[in-house]
Amino acid sequence: MQLSDFPQTEPSSRQVKVSLVGNPNSGKSTLFNALTGLHQKIANFPGVTVEKKTGYAKIYNSSTGKPTSLEITDLPGTYSLYPKSPDERIPFEVLCDPGDENHPDLVILIADGTNLKRSLFLASQVIDLKIPAVLALNMMDLVKEQGIDIKLDELERRLGVRIVPVNARKGIGLEELKQAVISELHVPENDIFETGPLAPPLLKKIRSILEMRSDYAALQIAHHRDAISGFHIPDQQKKEIEEALATHEFDSIKIQSFETLERYKVIHEILQICMVKAVDDKPSLSAKIDKLMIHRFWGYVIFLGILFLIFQAIFTIAAFPMDFIDQTFTGLTEAARNALPKGVLNDLLVNGVLAGIGGIVIFIPQIAMLFMFIAILEDSGYMARVSFLMDKLMRKFGLNGRSVIPLISGVACAVPAIMATRTIGSWKERLITIMITPLMSCSARLPVYTLLIALVVPSKLIWGVFNLQGIVMMSLYLIGFLAALGAALSMKWFVKAKERSYFIMEIPVYRMPRWSNIVYSIYEKVRIFLFDAGKIIIAISIILWFLSSRGPGQHFNEITQQIDQLSTEQNIDQEALNKLEAQRLEFSYAGHLGHLLEPAIRPLGFDWKIGIALVTSFAAREVFVGTMSTIYSVGKDDGESKTVRDKMQAEINPETGQPRYTPAVGWSLMIFYAFAMQCMSTLAVVKRETGGWKWPIMQFFFMSALAYCSSLIIFQLMK
Repeated sequence: MQLSDFPQTEPSSRQVKVSLVGNPNSGKSTLFNALTGLHQKIANFPGVTVEKKTGYAKIYNSSTGKPTSLEITDLPGTYSLYPKSPDERIPFEVLCDPGDENHPDLVILIADGTNLKRSLFLASQVIDLKIPAVLALNMMDLVKEQGIDIKLDELERRLGVRIVPVNARKGIGLEELKQAVISELHVPENDIFETGPLAPPLLKKIRSILEMRSDYAALQIAHHRDAISGFHIPDQQKKEIEEALATHEFDSIKIQSFETLERYKVIHEILQICMVKAVDDKPSLSAKIDKLMIHRFWGYVIFLGILFLIFQAIFTIAAFPMDFIDQTFTGLTEAARNALPKGVLNDLLVNGVLAGIGGIVIFIPQIAMLFMFIAILEDSGYMARVSFLMDKLMRKFGLNGRSVIPLISGVACAVPAIMATRTIGSWKERLITIMITPLMSCSARLPVYTLLIALVVPSKLIWGVFNLQGIVMMSLYLIGFLAALGAALSMKWFVKAKERSYFIMEIPVYRMPRWSNIVYSIYEKVRIFLFDAGKIIIAISIILWFLSSRGPGQHFNEITQQIDQLSTEQNIDQEALNKLEAQRLEFSYAGHLGHLLEPAIRPLGFDWKIGIALVTSFAAREVFVGTMSTIYSVGKDDGESKTVRDKMQAEINPETGQPRYTPAVGWSLMIFYAFAMQCMSTLAVVKRETGGWKWPIMQFFFMSALAYCSSLIIFQLMK
């Protein structure tokens, strides 16, 4: 087979399908980015790629100058073709189902040169499938540092595939790999592990039914008979395979165990000849650091200390750009108010659109810093240590160390975090992790927390160094984590499962973060946060502006006429005008909606205005801030442009004559948002991952009840 035989010159012609296959943390996603130019999320811990990612590349032959178009798919990392978790099932289906739309014309096998024995187990399985392949031997810089000598020519001869040494992080060997991919790549001739004798009649029958070129591919079909129903092959062939499996005795577990032992024996023999490792009894730098970082006591102290510093930085360092954005947006709002003639358009732009967006843009520095710290922890290799460190603790709550990655990722966003649970092999542990992940305070809660903390927590230093507001912020995140553990403990006894749990994770070496990747990651996350949330906020702000500036009945019209008349007077009574504006808002459509909700939320310390924000923020939690900005801006034209925080601080409770947002109300609202399921996107992804509405509905009612009861207790104790 030669890739030049495929159509190459026309963009619309068939593209050569290439799959990237390798162990977790072998550098697949880094190589994928380098080949395609796409900036997919990559990190220095296993399990980042939980779905197959596709990119495109055009490679020019260095000799002829002719281009070859490639469709490159980055498959989730796996240690073998025997899947034990949902993410590992994807490589198996793509490689073993010839009818799959992503079934490759050729495979790029990525092997970690420092852990070649483990990497070659998967590579040898794929080679035995008889798919044209090239082996990218990655991390060659570490291979050299560790004194490992790999005889590439001999290894290439014994594996029967082309081998290219690369350093994906630095782009070394990338051009050689590209040229190898578009060169003549033959189907591997010899089996690394002889499969035929394991079940000769059955494998021969399956090969004839599916016209397969590999005994090992037929063996995989026999092993995974439950997966045949999902394969893209005719029903008649599926039926014939089922009949063949029923006719021939096939002990899958016994044969799989035998294959594993024998395949490792073959790999061991190959490496004894092809690899020489220098004897070095000195512990590596990573091992020395880990004596402290994953210590049974100091490891937890360091982890909490890192979290503490993160939230201190979010409140202190981010204050300067936030003040700048605040002043800039205030000036923009004032300029828009003065530039446009008074009327509906002015009111809509200033009190609807700008008020809603301005309430959220100010929090971009904090969001960016949060994502920056998470990216640094991931890329440095520390996140994998956290998983190892927390495994023993997590098991007491029905989880394991792999649950830590989704939970910590949930601090950024629950949606990709829930998708990351596919790396968890146990269905019970995966389900519990899915159910509790939304209790982790995500970045969408950050604007809500920031606004409420600024309202009710004084900005003062503790012990002359630590900001009290930063301590409160960290406490809210810890409260979410503790609630998640409590929920997991209860579900541990509620969810029944017979499968055994295990935790295997390769700990990577510590490496300097790739700053270009981190900068791009921050840019992407902020862009998604701003524009995705911005669309919702603009839409809801316009709807709220309309509902807040219109109302039913004669009374609303009479108040509007009084406001118009008072506004035309030469000496405006600003206090009287503000009272009338408050009355008009209360009798508007939005006011009526808020009053319908008020009896249910009054015991929590919430008024009808907060009630409106609770409804609108179900679309996305951060909409709360935009909603409050709109509500407190509608009709306000007192010549001063104030932030939503200033307006909320000035709000007076007519029943008590005291500020509306007391510490009791502020804490009640923060606790409510810490626990409430205020996110449609999260419910949608839970439905997709669990395969039905049962679990997301249970999740919604459980979290809503927890939020309501917790908020009620906090307010009643503090008022």
